[in-house]
Amino acid sequence: MKETSYKNIRKIKDFKDLLNQSVELYGNNNIFKFKKRMYKKDEKVEFNYMTYKEFAEEVTAFGTKLNAMGLLNKRVAVISKNRYEWIAVYYAGVTGNKVVVPLDKSLPDNEIISLAERSEAEAIVFEDKYLEVMKKIRDEKLSSIKYFINMDAEKEEDGILSYKMLVEEGKKLVENGDRSQLDAVIDENAMAVMLFTSGTTAMSKAVMLSSKNLCENVLGITSVLKFDDKDCTLALLPFHHALPALVMNVLIYVGATYTFCDGLKYIAQNLAEYECTVLIAVPAIVEVLYKRIKKQIEKEGKTKLVNNMAKLTNVLDKLHIKVKDKVFKEVHNALGGHLRLLVSAAAPIDPEILKGLQDLGIRAIQGYGLTETSPVVSIESDFAERAGSTGQAISNVEIKIIDKDETGIGEILVKGPNVMLGYYQMEKETKEAIQDGWYHTGDLGYLDKDGFLYITGRKKNVIVQKNGKNIFPEELETLINHIPFVKESIVYGRPTWDDDLDICVKIVYDKDEIKAVHGYKSEEDILKDMKEAISKINENMPPYKHIRDVIVTSEELIKTTTAKVKRHEEIAKILGEKKTNE
Repeated sequence: MKETSYKNIRKIKDFKDLLNQSVELYGNNNIFKFKKRMYKKDEKVEFNYMTYKEFAEEVTAFGTKLNAMGLLNKRVAVISKNRYEWIAVYYAGVTGNKVVVPLDKSLPDNEIISLAERSEAEAIVFEDKYLEVMKKIRDEKLSSIKYFINMDAEKEEDGILSYKMLVEEGKKLVENGDRSQLDAVIDENAMAVMLFTSGTTAMSKAVMLSSKNLCENVLGITSVLKFDDKDCTLALLPFHHALPALVMNVLIYVGATYTFCDGLKYIAQNLAEYECTVLIAVPAIVEVLYKRIKKQIEKEGKTKLVNNMAKLTNVLDKLHIKVKDKVFKEVHNALGGHLRLLVSAAAPIDPEILKGLQDLGIRAIQGYGLTETSPVVSIESDFAERAGSTGQAISNVEIKIIDKDETGIGEILVKGPNVMLGYYQMEKETKEAIQDGWYHTGDLGYLDKDGFLYITGRKKNVIVQKNGKNIFPEELETLINHIPFVKESIVYGRPTWDDDLDICVKIVYDKDEIKAVHGYKSEEDILKDMKEAISKINENMPPYKHIRDVIVTSEELIKTTTAKVKRHEEIAKILGEKKTNE
């Protein structure tokens, strides 16, 4: 019988169990690898390290000090760029009966203030960048926060506490016999993390996740994808999102090493410097990496050669003769030379990009999940991959499709130990979202005969015309994004005089690419080219899907911090501008 999962993964009850086991198994391994300082090009890079034992000691010390401050069973917010202290704060909370509230590092001050108030946190840990807004919250008493803790401060100043000093004080407490953190008994079904969904503060929901939710997702992932203590990854996505938090937990579970990205333009350089083996990224980043590779191949005049070698090595793959690593060594070196797995997640990706990477010998897969499901629901695994799909449900999760149309597309429902406890202080919304144990995702898709999940769009994004026809904007956007010089696009329905909807598109063109190829092109010429390309797409579509109007711009679409388009905000902006210009 064909294997569908790894059977020998070790069980964990909660985060405390997870960390304790990892310290016992991998205590002397490096959990973090840091650059000593930023280096200029071609200079030798030197590193500092932190072991699992050292990390656990810091977590215990900080958690113990928070307990002594009266924060046991209270909420602790955290906001900063990706750095090891963020992870230490998270683990001090989840291993010691404190609820962690990660806040989006890109929020404007007014939204930070709003979420600090809504979370009912009594302490917040932050980096220097947020010092002024923290003083404002404190001085104007804008939330329930009693303790303001600065990661970068060397000592307490003006009532702002120092993270470093609290850790040192916590170590002394532990040495003197305080075991409040070490002996904490974790309720695996209680809220451990409160995560706010993307959106404005009025619209965002506070998702309540338990240790069981999050730890079961760790087990679900490691049962279908192999990770081990030799792996190393780059912290790329902001930690306050569910996906990078899961990656963090998975890597700690297997004893792997975490490193920190210097910025999006340094991804390839960082992958090489840190010798990263695994990269988890959103589609926008994967697409940029792939386009860079293709551009370099074209620049060297090797496109035809590479395409022919890809076809040949694909045939050899089927004969179990694996030579892609050697044939495409230069391409692999462009991604650091050690990358064995690239996972695209958080939003659907064009299947052609994943296929293009696979053709070059880079194992690239995708998964699907939501904050409310801790987050992973399905993923292409070591046991089963299928182009265009988001894989099969992970081993402890069920998927079903309801309200199917004639093509089998319907709403995706999810059931399993990863489904959230609910939305904080939103009983009505929770009851609507979770019915009979099934979480209603609001996403549309279908399952094939082998249980592979395909995402077709968001239920709320579907454009329904007067004749009852459904148009999935994501389907059209995938085709439009293949047009040369198109960076991204958004398809929307524009109201007509007779209460119907015209299908329209706003296209963001790549100004730099056009300049590199053509030198100069006016926006009028670009619009003309795009309209011609859209006409060709229309020729292969039924009339009800025809795109009736095209807008072009070089200005990026409105996005979340994980590079997802804020569709409704963008469409409201487009329609508002259109109305103003009429």
